Amino acid sequence: MNRLSLLIGALLMSAPATAQTQPDWTLVIHGGAGVLERDKMTPEREAAARKGLDAALEAGSKVLAGGGSALDAVEAAVKVLEDDPHFNAGRGAVFTYEGTNELDAAIMDGADRKAGAVAGVTRTKNPIALARKVMEDSPHVMLAGKGADVFSAEKGLEQVGPEWFATDERRQQLEKMKAQKTSWFDVDMKYGTVGAVARDKAGNVAAATSTGGVTGKRWGRVGDSPLIGAGTYADNRACAVSATGAGEFFIREGVAHEICARIRFKGESLQAAADTVMAETRALGGTGGVIVTGPTGEMAWSFNTPGMYRGKVSAGSAKTVAIYGDEQ
Repeated sequence: MNRLSLLIGALLMSAPATAQTQPDWTLVIHGGAGVLERDKMTPEREAAARKGLDAALEAGSKVLAGGGSALDAVEAAVKVLEDDPHFNAGRGAVFTYEGTNELDAAIMDGADRKAGAVAGVTRTKNPIALARKVMEDSPHVMLAGKGADVFSAEKGLEQVGPEWFATDERRQQLEKMKAQKTSWFDVDMKYGTVGAVARDKAGNVAAATSTGGVTGKRWGRVGDSPLIGAGTYADNRACAVSATGAGEFFIREGVAHEICARIRFKGESLQAAADTVMAETRALGGTGGVIVTGPTGEMAWSFNTPGMYRGKVSAGSAKTVAIYGDEQ
């Protein structure tokens, strides 16, 4: 073997594992973060949550494995979680103080940073589909309240009555809050916001987030989930992020964009950036978590609560679903 062959061999051995080991696609999802501990979770509820997360991973990964876009994948995954009453989004959303359901959602395409969002919608079966309609079929980024409901009907999205969203468990949470005269911070320590981030075979990333907000919210309160840069953000130059937690603090920190900025401008890993921003959010008083994926196929999640409903899968790897903080 000549010196040139030896040199080439040495370079190949020492080269970082990049394109050769980079998965063709990735998908990470969440179903909320909070006080999720084994001794406070019934076996039935745990099993139902894991089943829902697995179904969302299955829906999103099917899109990606078939060569579909990251945007289609995150929408498909979030729709599954919106239809699952065990999560606080779509069906199973929490009640406002007045006993209604007001839904928020956002979606963003990292390829061109187009985004769509809705807040306070009341009739659309899948709010994430409405957020995408705003992005693709309107000149705007965000629509709210009655106007968003009108736009949804005009665009032919499936409309449902309030009974679709309502569940006995969520109604009991509202009644408990009113009876004990506590705030939503005391009642809603399981932030059920759902979200997904993905990278497709073309290297594009996307993010989607959907929520019912917080129990007993008033005066048209809107959290971080539908706010681009706070609870949802995607940029092919850095990453895609979906957040869950105490929205007011995530808005103040600008969590999703802050993570992407650290990756893009400081060259931090996804995990390092997410951990740093979550620590800064905690310092403000905010609890919750984030999921992240990037154009390199890296995946990460970070949360400062006892647990977070979460899952991930990539091309060539098995699905992973977890709830508690000590699960790898």
